[in-house]
Amino acid sequence: MRRITADWVFPVRTAPIQNAVITIDDSGKILDISTRDQVSDDDLEVYEGALVPGFVNTHCHLELSHMKGKVATGTTLIPFISSVVQKREATEAIIQAAIKTADEEMRKNGIVAVGDISNQADTFAQKKRSEIRYYNFIEMFDFLQDGDAQKAYDQYRAVYDALDLPENHEKTCVPHAPYSVSETLFRLINETNGKAQKTVSIHNQETVPENELFEHGTGGFVDFYGAFGISLEAFEPNRKSAIHYALAHLDPAHRTLFVHNTLTTRSDIEAAQAWSPHVYWATCPNANLYIENRLPNYQAFLNTNARMTIGTDSLTSNWQLSILEEMRTILRFQSYLDFETVLRWATLNGAEALGFEQDLGSFEAGKRPGFNLLNINDKFELNEKTQVSVIQ
Repeated sequence: MRRITADWVFPVRTAPIQNAVITIDDSGKILDISTRDQVSDDDLEVYEGALVPGFVNTHCHLELSHMKGKVATGTTLIPFISSVVQKREATEAIIQAAIKTADEEMRKNGIVAVGDISNQADTFAQKKRSEIRYYNFIEMFDFLQDGDAQKAYDQYRAVYDALDLPENHEKTCVPHAPYSVSETLFRLINETNGKAQKTVSIHNQETVPENELFEHGTGGFVDFYGAFGISLEAFEPNRKSAIHYALAHLDPAHRTLFVHNTLTTRSDIEAAQAWSPHVYWATCPNANLYIENRLPNYQAFLNTNARMTIGTDSLTSNWQLSILEEMRTILRFQSYLDFETVLRWATLNGAEALGFEQDLGSFEAGKRPGFNLLNINDKFELNEKTQVSVIQ
């Protein structure tokens, strides 16, 4: 048994506690949360700073880790996608080494769980060895071509079937984005996931041409697909923003994680939350800046009581895989937000979005959430000197 204390302890579900003591067993399970006056100082591990639960990264593409620094910043999404397609290939040795390094980087940065996109099986071997708990999103797309839906589904279903899950890991089939998944492929994905509640992620409203496609049937995606010989002549715009197409074809019974949401408006959020009580919103601020040089309107999410989570995206679109860095970026550019709010996004909300809240996301008896120490001041301000240390 161990007793750990710090200047401040953030249970997350409740207010921070000064000099609280967390008692854990040898497996890291929390047995009790008490105060310093209830235990002997001789029994304590004492740390300076703030003790917070392990971070949850709800959106990553671990399999793209070998592409760090290969794609230019600030290009907007469509040129970014083109670069990924052109530069993705590498030797198996390079891909596997980068995946291992990235997984270890996330653990060193205090990340205990990850919602990870997989188009291929490249990450599966490392995930079996990893200390991180993964929710594997086997991502499918057919470029809005109903006639190609079954072929695309069969290709990605083979990846899904190849994943032999380690204990406590999960997997689902997920659509890539509204602009890349046909109605038929949506149906096949829903049928595979079944009725038992799972988490489904989807990239959402990341760039202006995405809404333009659904509102008017025009814009950059028409040209992008045309360059690959893919026709959108049969596509009928619904005259609404892109998220409405997703809402029409996703299953509202599942937890749905909308990712990026750079252009999502209050009315979009309200529509989604009226559609299902199981909606979560993942923000990846550094990736948004890397690709589009813009951030979501976080005030719209606050005003609608939206359940926000935080992701890193991949090393193709980020400089590092660190939830602390994402929090720092949010608070730097959106100073009306506060540390406690963003911490909840980074921990408990993320755990709930992935269905891992029984074990992760907050300091509560019976959980094994991991323990991160931040050298933060008493005003709870993140600055350039704030770092995370994992307490083992």
